[in-house]
Amino acid sequence: MKKNLINMAVATTLGLAAFAVSAEDLYRGAWYAVPGVSYLRADGDVDNTKRGGGGFIKLGKELSPSWDIQGGLGYDSSGALKQTTLGLDALYVLSRDKFRPFLLGGLGVARNKLDYHGFDGASSKTSPLVNLGLGAQYLFNDSFAVQADLREVWSRAQDNSANPAHDFNTETISNTLFNLGGIFRFGAPAPAPVVAEAPVAEPAPAPVAAPAPVVEPAPAPAPVACKPNVETITVGAEKLFGFDKSALKAEGKAALDEAAAKIKANPEIKAVIVTGHTDRIGSDAYNQKLSEKRAKQVADYLVAQGVDSALITATGKGESEPVVNPKGTKATKALIEALAPNRRVEIRAEGTKEVGCN
Repeated sequence: MKKNLINMAVATTLGLAAFAVSAEDLYRGAWYAVPGVSYLRADGDVDNTKRGGGGFIKLGKELSPSWDIQGGLGYDSSGALKQTTLGLDALYVLSRDKFRPFLLGGLGVARNKLDYHGFDGASSKTSPLVNLGLGAQYLFNDSFAVQADLREVWSRAQDNSANPAHDFNTETISNTLFNLGGIFRFGAPAPAPVVAEAPVAEPAPAPVAAPAPVVEPAPAPAPVACKPNVETITVGAEKLFGFDKSALKAEGKAALDEAAAKIKANPEIKAVIVTGHTDRIGSDAYNQKLSEKRAKQVADYLVAQGVDSALITATGKGESEPVVNPKGTKATKALIEALAPNRRVEIRAEGTKEVGCN
């Protein structure tokens, strides 16, 4: 019906899809409420001159890294048309980053009331409702966001008035709605804390017994074989970065400060390997990129604390080396918490000589 609107929607959708990524790290399965206001452009067959607006209240749920549902009640008024809707929308979310574009489709029920002042009769009709559109959310933090969408809403209206400008009795009408609301998230589970593992040191070698004295001069004792100590510090990703954050947190910096002090105090260390790990939720490509990014952030911080950059290597292993492997494929709250030990950054220092070595 509105070709310009449809063309604009298609072009915008293609543009959003080009920049979409899978961001499992920001998916938390939250419930949320969405109150807001709307702007209505009514079907020309109903009202040629008026523009109007209204409001809505919705309840939403993050079902998976790609899907949300939202259900709620809306009311809009535009000249002769008063429309009350009750519906359920499915949102295909293209990204779980702070900026979250989405496509939507929904079904419901509409109550359309036509009342032309100056003409006999006000007509009301309840009919099924179908709507399609696109929009975006922007998260300011884990508790609050904003949402905007543009949608086309199809339903049926009935005109039994004596208005000569309208020649239909019952007809499908197409209204354009622009909605703007706030998102109040109240069901996001808190990330499970991950305790840093104790440093691992290899046992000292058994002492070599001196040979029994003989008449001939005793040979020199064989040199003690020395193996380098290997010390690994593991810090949980949530402790280092927090939810929906890229900057290191204070508690994460404290753990890294301790690691940097140990490395600088031991000149025998020849290499420091920083490795990032993720859980299995999300695509392999995204998890690999996320693990590399976090490893580099930790390595840069160690250099900033005085560790020689020539010693440090940053690498990402993605989801390839899990610590735990619980059952389940759906990204539920329980599975996300169970997989928390896999979301980590390891700092491995190599080359320290053992006590007693030459």
